[in-house]
Amino acid sequence: MAPLLTVLAIVAILLVLLIVRKPEITTGPGGKAIAFVAFFLLPGLVTGLGLTRHIEHSKRTEFCLSCHIMEPYGRSLLADDPESLVAAHFQNGRIPRDKACFTCHTSYTMFGDTKAKLKGLKHVYINYIGTVPAKIELYEKYNNRECLHCHAATRSYEENEMHADDLEGLASGETSCLECHSTVHDVENVAGKKLWRETLP
Repeated sequence: MAPLLTVLAIVAILLVLLIVRKPEITTGPGGKAIAFVAFFLLPGLVTGLGLTRHIEHSKRTEFCLSCHIMEPYGRSLLADDPESLVAAHFQNGRIPRDKACFTCHTSYTMFGDTKAKLKGLKHVYINYIGTVPAKIELYEKYNNRECLHCHAATRSYEENEMHADDLEGLASGETSCLECHSTVHDVENVAGKKLWRETLP
């Protein structure tokens, strides 16, 4: 898609330059069509395709971890710790590795992607313009829905004695998954832990 975007942007620029250099060509119906394409159609198309490309790119794990402040969170994915919730999910392929952050931190609703991207813009604002907090915390309570999106109706989840006693409470959110899985990223201790591998697969 990148070469197509580049070609469309170059065509739009050339048409605009042509119109600026020879404005008389816009007097006829063909010239008006060229002006419409140059000033509205092509820029709109390039913007739309560019946003779509960026939104897809911003779902990638390496994009989320490209901020310095997120380094310990990325390290927690690689920690050689079988008790670590995130490490077990990431290292055993229980979540897509290339979209690990997005998979667990996106509301699975009709506008989940949009809400996640708006929150992402808030992250960018805080990181570059605002005050970065000493401890990163979620903006809102973590919803069981994000866990159950994958785990609900799976045998290993339903037959686990810890879950089996309260499947309804977990499904309704009355019981939080984080009551038992309270240590998720463990960023306070991850620096000293041995890594499963040095870089993301």
